[in-house]
Amino acid sequence: MKTIKNYLLGLMVMACVATLAISCNDSDDSQVQGTSKITVRMTDNPGDYDEVNVEVVDVMIKSNSDTGEGGWVSIGNINPGIYDLLELTGGISVILADNEVPSGHLGQMRLILGDENTVVKDGIIYPLRTPSAQQSGLKLQINQTLEPDFTYNFLLDFDVHNSVVVEAGNSGNYNLHPVIRVTTEVASGAIKGTVLPADVPTLASVVVNGVTVTAETNDIGVFQLNGIPSGTYSVTLTPDAASGLGVLVVDGVVVVNGQITDMGSLTLP
Repeated sequence: MKTIKNYLLGLMVMACVATLAISCNDSDDSQVQGTSKITVRMTDNPGDYDEVNVEVVDVMIKSNSDTGEGGWVSIGNINPGIYDLLELTGGISVILADNEVPSGHLGQMRLILGDENTVVKDGIIYPLRTPSAQQSGLKLQINQTLEPDFTYNFLLDFDVHNSVVVEAGNSGNYNLHPVIRVTTEVASGAIKGTVLPADVPTLASVVVNGVTVTAETNDIGVFQLNGIPSGTYSVTLTPDAASGLGVLVVDGVVVVNGQITDMGSLTLP
């Protein structure tokens, strides 16, 4: 297994502009010349498991607006390996691919998984079945125009809690039905903070355009809510009910595209 920490990078490359053009279906890719830099990172909203290991084989893109199965190419410069998603919490991410690609319309991205996918629950290792991913990969909608000489940082936020499904009547059979949010660094920001007491599992949440985005704290109390567009939000911190602590709501949290808003230490009431 590749060690996640070998791939952790402190480098946060920002694009030169804060506004990205959204491509229409009738766009003419032939008018766009040059290359664009793509970085694809993966992070996780944790679930109730000891480990959730996925084998990443490749990351592919469809560089035109064709809705068929043609046009898929590997980004190249891939970091393949088996990754424990539960190590990618509290703002930690891993780079899966980092390369230059032809500029123009980017319709979809495809995450190709291998066969070595497992779940560890109460110290026992179970196979994690991913039939659709093994055949064609996990398709993610992008629909964005890549401008020449710009860098685009895509973050794949893997929601383990909603992605790992236990078959009814058999706790030993686990299936992967991926729930992944794709965000672009320059088109969104992030909110992070440290919840005290740090040993109390806590769910951080914020409502974005009617959709609730959540993240759980890691073992040192850190959470990070990714893919939050610029604006002012209320962040709700809900501790484990068994702790006896109350819910904390923090209003007026300002987010700026391309930046991480650090709320600092937050003590539960």
